[in-house]
Amino acid sequence: MQLGFDRAKYLAMQSEHIAARRAQFGGKLYLEFGGKLFDDMHASRVLPGFTPDNKIEMLETMADDVEIVVVVNAKDIAQKKQRADLGIPYEADVLRLIDAFRDRGLYVGSVVVTQSTDDNTHARAFRRKLERLGLRVYRHYPIKGYPNDVRHIVSEQGLGRNEYVETQRDLVVITAPGPGSGKMATCLSQLYHDHARGIASGYAKYETFPIWNLPLEHPVNIAYEAATADLDDVNMIDPFHLAAYGEGCVNYNRDVEVFPVLNQLFEQLFGESPYKSPTDMGVNMAGHCISDDEVCREASKQEVIRRWYRAAVGEAAEGLEPEASERIALLMGRLGITAEDRRVVVAANQMAKRTKAPAAAIELPDGRIVTGKTSALLGASSAMLLNALKTLAGLPDEVNLLSPESIEPIQWLKTQVLGSRNPRLHTDEVLIALAVSAKSDPGAATAMDRLRELRGCDVHESVILGPVDENIFRQLGIHVTTEPVYQTKQLYRKR
Repeated sequence: MQLGFDRAKYLAMQSEHIAARRAQFGGKLYLEFGGKLFDDMHASRVLPGFTPDNKIEMLETMADDVEIVVVVNAKDIAQKKQRADLGIPYEADVLRLIDAFRDRGLYVGSVVVTQSTDDNTHARAFRRKLERLGLRVYRHYPIKGYPNDVRHIVSEQGLGRNEYVETQRDLVVITAPGPGSGKMATCLSQLYHDHARGIASGYAKYETFPIWNLPLEHPVNIAYEAATADLDDVNMIDPFHLAAYGEGCVNYNRDVEVFPVLNQLFEQLFGESPYKSPTDMGVNMAGHCISDDEVCREASKQEVIRRWYRAAVGEAAEGLEPEASERIALLMGRLGITAEDRRVVVAANQMAKRTKAPAAAIELPDGRIVTGKTSALLGASSAMLLNALKTLAGLPDEVNLLSPESIEPIQWLKTQVLGSRNPRLHTDEVLIALAVSAKSDPGAATAMDRLRELRGCDVHESVILGPVDENIFRQLGIHVTTEPVYQTKQLYRKR
């Protein structure tokens, strides 16, 4: 994989800027973390060289000063909103994040449930669950007129109504399972309550995207719009920054909309605001660490195509109107790309057309395209996986990594004992069979040794994947897209 991002430079610059911002306020700093602290797969895909754990490694260097507060929106709990990259609901991801932070030696102080209402039984049950697990939980409430009615927001009936989050350390990181959770509102609430208690505190934002010092039409920034198409986020030139400095910097609509609230809050609490624009609030140095712009441009274009497929599949699965996919299609038009610019799309669909059955294609690290077709023994995903491993291992095409004799007992078990209607082996079954064969077959052992080389590869399937194959590809770190159509027309589908 070609690298386009300088990871070491990024970690150093981010740490320096956070230290400077802490010194600026001289007390507590509430640092809102946009994007994901762990598993920032989007950033690693559009900025090759940015590793998914970059942010957490930077925080580990100041672990003794850091306290983490996890924020989750009560509406997302009720709607069972999921992290698309992990396939788990936000409710479960809160627990996963807390475990992950603790495993890295970071202190998690509490959880804030935002947009909390008395009639949200799902959120109430989740709060009780957290409390039984020994976690402190705070409620923040919907604020009428947010973010426009500044006078009401900055009052006892607005931010003052929220429960105050008791914190122990001076660098308070506010994070969440995903966007729209209420991180900034939580920070504003804390500033309001700190002032009432005579506690010096400030706010800054660690938001990777959009990248403020890249052009509005740069593919990296457009990829962020594609990633948040379901939230109606729109990149825009920061009008406050332009007015204050005459400089066009990129921000996005939600930060621009809420900036007057933050600005007025600072003015009311401290007499003046330290910030003249939403861009001023940020500590994002990612744009300074791009080492190969062309590599990042191409990676971002590929991500926009992936996002279009993900949106289209989600709409097909849920029977929704094609709103998000159409927004992303417009972004593709701005970039001058189509789905066919994803090489595996063309290869998979050509194979499906030729065989009149589901097909799959993978692009290997060296650029070679390997396909798989549906057969009596294997599904397209399984066939492609075996063919890819065989190619990486340098084995002849005629070599069978799994003999029909080894597959047939598994098929018998599936259909005759477990009641499956599909006798073909899924990817998990193929990998288990391959692992067993590797004990006695040198070819299978060689192929198994190449499995890790598939991480980061692109795959396309001509039909929507079942949950088993989808999960295996996720665990292998493979970037999968599928056509937004099902293999069969049955109405009930196990997800």
